[in-house]
Amino acid sequence: MLHGAYICSISSVSFIRSLMARALFFCVLFLFLSSLSAARSRLLATTSNATTYTRVCDPSRFAELGLKLKDFGYCDKSLSYDLRAKDLVDRMTLAEKVQQLGDKSTGVSRIGLPEYEWWSEALHGVSDVGPGTHFDQLVPGATSFPTVILTAASFNQSLWKKIGQVVSTEARAMYNLGRAGLTYWSPNINVVRDPRWGRITETPGEDPYVVGSYAVNYVRGLQDVEGYENTTDLNSRPLKVSSCCKHYAAYDVDNWLGVDRLHFDARVSEQDMVESFLRPFEMCVRDGDVSSVMCSYNRVNGIPTCANPQLLKETVRGDWDLHGYIVSDCDSIEVIYDDHKFLSDTPEDAVAQVLNAGLDLDCGATYTNYAENATLQGKIREGDIDKALKNLYVVLMRLGFFDGSPKFESLGKDNVCAGEHIELAAEAAREGIVLLKNADDTLPLNNSIKTLAVVGPHANATKVMIGNYAGIPCRYTSPLQGLSRFADVKYAMGCSDVACKNESLTFGAMKAAKNADATVVIVGLDLSVEAESLDRVDLLLPGYQTQLINQVAEVSKGPVILVVMSAGGVDISFAKSNSNIKAILWAGYPGEEGGSAIADVIFGKYNPGGKLPITWYEADYVDKLPMTSMPFRPVDSLGFPGRTYKFFNGSTVFPFGYGLSYTQFTYNIASSKRSLDINLNKYQHCRPLSYEDDAYKPPCPAVLVDDMVCDKELEFDFEIEVQNRGSMDGNDVLIVYSKPPNGVVGAPAKQVIGFERVFVPKGESKKVKFTFNACKSLMLVDSNSYTLLPSGQHTIMVGDGLISFPMQVNFQF
Repeated sequence: MLHGAYICSISSVSFIRSLMARALFFCVLFLFLSSLSAARSRLLATTSNATTYTRVCDPSRFAELGLKLKDFGYCDKSLSYDLRAKDLVDRMTLAEKVQQLGDKSTGVSRIGLPEYEWWSEALHGVSDVGPGTHFDQLVPGATSFPTVILTAASFNQSLWKKIGQVVSTEARAMYNLGRAGLTYWSPNINVVRDPRWGRITETPGEDPYVVGSYAVNYVRGLQDVEGYENTTDLNSRPLKVSSCCKHYAAYDVDNWLGVDRLHFDARVSEQDMVESFLRPFEMCVRDGDVSSVMCSYNRVNGIPTCANPQLLKETVRGDWDLHGYIVSDCDSIEVIYDDHKFLSDTPEDAVAQVLNAGLDLDCGATYTNYAENATLQGKIREGDIDKALKNLYVVLMRLGFFDGSPKFESLGKDNVCAGEHIELAAEAAREGIVLLKNADDTLPLNNSIKTLAVVGPHANATKVMIGNYAGIPCRYTSPLQGLSRFADVKYAMGCSDVACKNESLTFGAMKAAKNADATVVIVGLDLSVEAESLDRVDLLLPGYQTQLINQVAEVSKGPVILVVMSAGGVDISFAKSNSNIKAILWAGYPGEEGGSAIADVIFGKYNPGGKLPITWYEADYVDKLPMTSMPFRPVDSLGFPGRTYKFFNGSTVFPFGYGLSYTQFTYNIASSKRSLDINLNKYQHCRPLSYEDDAYKPPCPAVLVDDMVCDKELEFDFEIEVQNRGSMDGNDVLIVYSKPPNGVVGAPAKQVIGFERVFVPKGESKKVKFTFNACKSLMLVDSNSYTLLPSGQHTIMVGDGLISFPMQVNFQF
């Protein structure tokens, strides 16, 4: 009994101890989980908006490092940025300095300088290309706008700037949340010289002035801080984020028939450099006040662009007065000695070449690995390293990296993928879409369309729509989803992918078209055909896409609408002439809301007003000249035709600036000035021009623009009245060209000097005023690369010449 009682007692004690242990365990577990929950709540609280934002010159941060803020002049706000940057650089050893010259700047903890990743991208939205930006559960995506070539087709400068403002807002918000940097290597402003180029999707088109105008507006949208746009000291002008215009210069061959960008030597005349390749960059620096320029992989006339002091130090920083830094395309210095074999350089030699040329920052590790040795070997001066670092740190100071930016510190998660941003992405796509054909006024489709066949490899496109240099979009609205809002959709792929290598799915598409009130065929290209490092070899739709279109059009019960997604032009002459295909739309790569925009246009919720920013050539164009032939003007001795609308005089599928509307616009010149009488002094000398034999040769052919005072006395203006005589409200794009005096050898057929997008309600009219300066708008670049103002009768044309008038330039002594 006692024994049993003892056992019972022991068991009871053990049981109680077990309960106590379990209770203690669960209590500890509860406290641990509670602390985790509280920590998570604090994390979410701090990251849901902008409270994780830090700045370098924070006293508490320095205290944590065991440093006193007052001991460091670079944090003294009373000093100029130049002095502060000098103080910062002077505190570093040579070994420390060179570690700050790569895109991954390591920082120097002993003086309070943190690491910084320079490489972020924002070509058409905040991208996760580049290590400076990433998405996660807190920030799963950012607004993905149409790729640049489609946005450019809107010819809407205010839209371009507004997109830049939204992108920079999202970028700042992500920076505050620790998900992004402050320096964005965008936009790409290379002129489209050849229709085969794989990176057309990233660019604003083939006209240097349009490309430059895009650059100025997008850069201003990214960089400008309201109220500080016209700060006198541009080296201290605050920046919202830093923008970078790339790739400088004459870069437009990626990988064509074995010729790649890492080895290509672009043989370019100075005339083409000044007239076409450099002009957008000059506008970007001078008018956009961009804070960075990126040099390219290729050589120009034998010299790698990143090692060319004439291009970098003399032109970008000297003539154009860059307020910022010059960065290499990624691993470009390595390309110089590994691929170009330039001057048989060692890595140290290459470092010396590019640093002396004016390159401040290396996207890569060549500077960080070899700049110290190059200095110790006497190939570069440490003082030149100091200059490069100062250029970098002044930009970071302007961005608030050191002192903070109170104006933007409240931005957080709610400012990324905001509803109004997503709507702007849809609006940008709507404004860019170009109506190429509309036989019998088939579009817009009306409410009688109850069933709609939607077929083709891009009918249910999602990722294709955002192109390259894209991050993770907020969401996708595919064409299938967009069109389903308006009708009962019957979907058939028609091809398994863009390559469309077999006909096995064609029958399903034909079957859908036979039984629908209308058919939308959505075809085109994608990044497997045209992309960075991948140029095209033809201008045709891939595989069996053409056959799919024709067979569907042959059997379709109702009207057929063809939608083409591409960046470069496609020879769709067959569809243009096929009477069964009633309408054609070009939709570029229309961004995350592309499907919604396409549907809105097809069903008349939006009247298209986009114009083509590039020439669409016929397929045999590529047989007439190699992609590596650089001249824009025809090369008669080789039988090469000219390039772009300025110099090509053959037949096209669709010309530059082409685009239809659902309404009808008419134009009248409300007022115009028809002549300019320019008084020359004895120091303004007449310059010769080459004329065709039968052309009139004025006594004073031209004057050097640099010798002229290009003030208001050389301005001329005019007003165009635009009348909407149709039954729909609509947008019209007025593209203004100047045509030089007849007979000037080598002159362009015409050149864009201005443009404006105007909304005109049905039955109403609006007046649009244009003001031009003769120095910029009537100039020519001659064969010696002089920029000249010719005398004689110029012609001002609006659009395809529906309105034109003479502008006489007279020089008087």
